[in-house]
Amino acid sequence: MQQKNRDINLEEMMAAGIHFGHQTQKWNPKMSSYIFTERRGVHILDLTQTARILAETCDLLFNAAAKGKEFLIVGTKHQVADLVASAALRAQCHYVNEKWLGGMLTNWATTETRLRRFQYLQLEESRGGFDRLPKQEAANLKGQLFRLKNV
Repeated sequence: MQQKNRDINLEEMMAAGIHFGHQTQKWNPKMSSYIFTERRGVHILDLTQTARILAETCDLLFNAAAKGKEFLIVGTKHQVADLVASAALRAQCHYVNEKWLGGMLTNWATTETRLRRFQYLQLEESRGGFDRLPKQEAANLKGQLFRLKNV
């Protein structure tokens, strides 16, 4: 793997608040090696480890991008939804910035089936296929299309 010299500034990371972890009551024991200390009921993360792992991750992503790999950027919290969309559009990546159904990544077969159905319904709507159907059936298909757009 090709290594790049990434300038990751610990002071900037501190200013951004990256060092704040979860509340001490809501922690995962697997994270213990990454926790520096605890202060006022909040875990403080080890920024030197974070910076090292972040640099390795950046190298991995740059190498994958150089090979033409595709990425999915996911950020469903309200605070980051706009940032995720703008970053993904700039990078020409796929993204999810709204709440999504559980199992969307792990149950790919079902997700793929729903995507195909969505594409089919969009195609039928654009071709005017709904106009040739009985009113009730067209309304049902339009309802399905609406629900799939908002999933």
